[in-house]
Amino acid sequence: MCTSPEPRRLPGDLAMWFFILAELSVFAILILAFAVTQVLKPEVFADGRAQLDTSTGLAMTLSLLTTGLFAALAVQRVRLGRSREGGALLVGALLVALVYVGIKLGEYAHLAAAGLGLEHSTFFTLYWILTGFHFLHVLLGMVILGWVAVGCWRRAYPGTGLSGVESGVLYWHMVDLVWVVLFPLVYVIG
Repeated sequence: MCTSPEPRRLPGDLAMWFFILAELSVFAILILAFAVTQVLKPEVFADGRAQLDTSTGLAMTLSLLTTGLFAALAVQRVRLGRSREGGALLVGALLVALVYVGIKLGEYAHLAAAGLGLEHSTFFTLYWILTGFHFLHVLLGMVILGWVAVGCWRRAYPGTGLSGVESGVLYWHMVDLVWVVLFPLVYVIG
């Protein structure tokens, strides 16, 4: 006897999808402003980009993507009924995310000490707005992953009640996606 496959469903909560769409819309506007201004002021952007360390940007990228990998593996563990393993993976994700936070704060401190603040140039105005807005999303994502990790440890996500875990990890993947666009735009593409 053949059983019909389970109907496919959208992971997470629909409200989280709407929230992510709204956030991505704001990021799209900021990214478009950065890209258009770069076309209008290529020398200013070349000078500004020369002040950034691409290897620092790459290290932050690897940190965020590794966090996303750990978070995705956590969802997989929770789906298999291994909630505590999922919680442990989320704790690992948070530790790797702290690497990003440390590197980013170091970069901000270095740029501020060099006098490359928000008002230094158009490049740095947009750099601080874009990366600062993203940084706030990283911090919120870490709070969300921490909350979900606690839920995993308490086994609050039984059987099919995975919406909270999936929604939290979806938010983190949005943070990853935005950085994957920001890194080349801000640090590499001239």
